[in-house]
Amino acid sequence: MATILAIESSCDETSVAIIRNGKLLSNAVATQIAMHRKYGGVMPEIASRLHNENIVIVLNEALKEAKINLDDVDAIAVTRGPGLIGALHVGLQAAKTLSLIYNIPLIPVHHLAGHIYAGEFVARFKYPLLSLVVSGGNTELVYMEKHLDFKIIGETKDDAIGECFDKVARTLGLPYPGGLPIDQHAKLGKHTYKLPTPLHGKGYDFSYSGLKTSVINIVNQEKMKKHKININDMCRSFEDTAVDMVVEKTIKAAKDYNVKQIVLAGGVSANSYLRSEVIRKLKNSGIDLVLPPIWCTTDNAAMIAKIGEHLYKEKLFAKLDLGVDPNWKIDKYRVF
Repeated sequence: MATILAIESSCDETSVAIIRNGKLLSNAVATQIAMHRKYGGVMPEIASRLHNENIVIVLNEALKEAKINLDDVDAIAVTRGPGLIGALHVGLQAAKTLSLIYNIPLIPVHHLAGHIYAGEFVARFKYPLLSLVVSGGNTELVYMEKHLDFKIIGETKDDAIGECFDKVARTLGLPYPGGLPIDQHAKLGKHTYKLPTPLHGKGYDFSYSGLKTSVINIVNQEKMKKHKININDMCRSFEDTAVDMVVEKTIKAAKDYNVKQIVLAGGVSANSYLRSEVIRKLKNSGIDLVLPPIWCTTDNAAMIAKIGEHLYKEKLFAKLDLGVDPNWKIDKYRVF
């Protein structure tokens, strides 16, 4: 029965979690949203400094909640990438220090693999499966023929969907992060603005730069004409277009690859319209759907701990000269 301590620091959440034999004992998270909201987005240098301030605090909180000490830990799982390079360094250096002092194995974890395996908190995976990974930095379709086997079959060619939500929200004067306020305003609006759907019907890849630019141009044009933008209608129009794009390609890929299950993953998987549309489109399809719990959609160490248990069984350990990789691809997660 292994006890895994996990560390996550890829962006603007500092988190430490502890898991034992599939049971999550603690999941301490220190979020930086209030600080970065002042700037309308994550400031990498500030994020790194705040991780430095918070890492020991969340470590102690996680140990206290789990009612264990560091001598009880069998391995340290840590996010190696992708993410902000400075932020990743803080978590990795903390993990390497603990690994050295307590002479316990170090497990490098891919951040997106963690998001995918967060689905195991609510359901058992059935293979082959398809995961739609949607977050502030990533938009990918990942096919898994079997356990711990990742193949990217579609990805964004420019902006990620979450990044697009944030930039559109800022353009409309809505707070950061933009996903929740856009979702809330969209519920009150109608689809009245005509927006483009880049790469429509062309394989499984995505593009959100054109959609973002279109919203910005419409807002600027209306301001020049002294016209007021209907924020509710723009949010409805934008959310419909952005979400429909990923839902359409996800359903097509799932059928083309004859998968048994679709797993939503990442921060944008909390979006209510995305969830309802996937549920609606999969009705009577014979394909199971795994929706991660809302608490596990944002960055946290619980998801790192969950996949860390699997990697511990595989003995996928790293040496102490391990470095971070802010551009680490999920299909290369065994390469470090």
